[in-house]
Amino acid sequence: MAVPKRKHSNSRSGKRRAHDRLTAKQLPSCPKCGTPTPTHVACPTCGYYMGRTVVETEE
Repeated sequence: MAVPKRKHSNSRSGKRRAHDRLTAKQLPSCPKCGTPTPTHVACPTCGYYMGRTVVETEE
């Protein structure tokens, strides 16, 4: 069985893990009111989704 001869340095491990960080979710804005809203979800502010109002909200 292959076994590493020496321990990887912290620098080398860090270079390997350079792309493992978490990224922030992309929140597109609502076309009607401009509020950042998750995709495939009705806007919590105005209730707009897929070109029509699907949830009645108090304004």
